[in-house]
Amino acid sequence: MAEDICFFAKDSIIIKPPKKSPALLRMVVVAFTLIFGIYICSICLKQTSLENTSKYLNIEVMEKPCHNYDMDQSEIPYVHYPKPKTFSRAECSCNPVRRFAILSMQRSGSGWFETLLNSHMNVSSNGEIFSVKYRRENASSILRTLDTVYNLDFFTSASKNHCSAAVGFKWMLNQGLIEHHKEIVEYFNRKGVSVIFLFRKNLLRRMVSVLSNSHDRYAKLLNGTHKSHVHSHEEAGTLAKYKPEINTTLLITDLKRMEVSATEALDYFNSTRHMILYYEDIVRNQAKLVDVLEFLRLPNMDLSSRQVKIHNGPLWKHIKNWDDVNKTLSGTAYEKFLRADY
Repeated sequence: MAEDICFFAKDSIIIKPPKKSPALLRMVVVAFTLIFGIYICSICLKQTSLENTSKYLNIEVMEKPCHNYDMDQSEIPYVHYPKPKTFSRAECSCNPVRRFAILSMQRSGSGWFETLLNSHMNVSSNGEIFSVKYRRENASSILRTLDTVYNLDFFTSASKNHCSAAVGFKWMLNQGLIEHHKEIVEYFNRKGVSVIFLFRKNLLRRMVSVLSNSHDRYAKLLNGTHKSHVHSHEEAGTLAKYKPEINTTLLITDLKRMEVSATEALDYFNSTRHMILYYEDIVRNQAKLVDVLEFLRLPNMDLSSRQVKIHNGPLWKHIKNWDDVNKTLSGTAYEKFLRADY
């Protein structure tokens, strides 16, 4: 200790600090270097991980939802914005689409009515899609087909898919509709499908049309081709030459059965949003079509069809055993069918 103290002046004493250990300094430097190196490495690893992650990052672009703020709240359940799997609606993706179904019976004017609807530039009515049996095998196959149609993934010559404002089809009562009515009604109400009932008032005329059409399936009167609908008066005249013979023993029973079928359908589908049309009313007054366009919330347009009516004029011209039919129905609730023009 004595050597660490030196006399600088007579009255001053300077004390020298002890010398630091070289080993301690080396340890401090090494520790600092180690910590700094770990810090740098951690930053590099984070950057590398971020780069690798960015290579595989799936960025989902959120689509802007479609809204119509001016729409009445009660209409919202019936307005849809389909996203088809088979094509892109592109600039029409936010054009609202309404869903409909025409419920009818064969030879009730549904084919003619559908051509009128399809003459509207914004309507796609896809025909009698459940005439194909596998589509109506059970409730599941029916609902799958409905999903395809209403998602605009069902293609027919009537499809105007990209900018359709209303999409639907016609459905006969004997094509699984009544058998699976519970599931179908639930689907229609849940998916916002509007129902158009189309019936024929004169069931006797309907019967004549059914029998004549069934005959032509085998006779093929138009140059060996069967046609359910025609586009010229010449073709209509050729088909009208056949006069079916009606079974008068079952006539009243058959007419009652038709009435019951229509009443049953109306009862089952009463909870849906629906309207009721009659073929005769449209023939007499095509202003009724304006009601249909309003029901589907479509812009008003003149609708037209190329189809020509086959059985014109009084019924006695079209029934082979007219006298028997006249006698059977006279004095009954169905006598009115004998005189009606349509």
